Amino acid sequence: MDHDQQSKHVINNYKQDEKMMILIYAQWCVNNDLDPISLYEKAYPDQPNNEALQESLELTVPKTESDAIADHIVLQSLQLFGNNDLAFVVQQAIDQRT
Repeated sequence: MDHDQQSKHVINNYKQDEKMMILIYAQWCVNNDLDPISLYEKAYPDQPNNEALQESLELTVPKTESDAIADHIVLQSLQLFGNNDLAFVVQQAIDQRT
């Protein structure tokens, strides 16, 4: 594998992992009766239209059909991708729930 192919492979893996993080976030919101778009806009008011989030919402299932997603999993995945503002808003939602 040459350098260009290796770079493309790394980028593709990152994009796939990022999509999984967004899906985890969206499904966690559905499972907890939260609006993923509203939380996202609260964290990032200057970025109201997130296409990747819209795509992930189409892949979510009703909470009755979903496995549980632990709070710490969604928080860690958001932080891993540098979404600290969204992780903060999610933590606030968790704190309000308990």
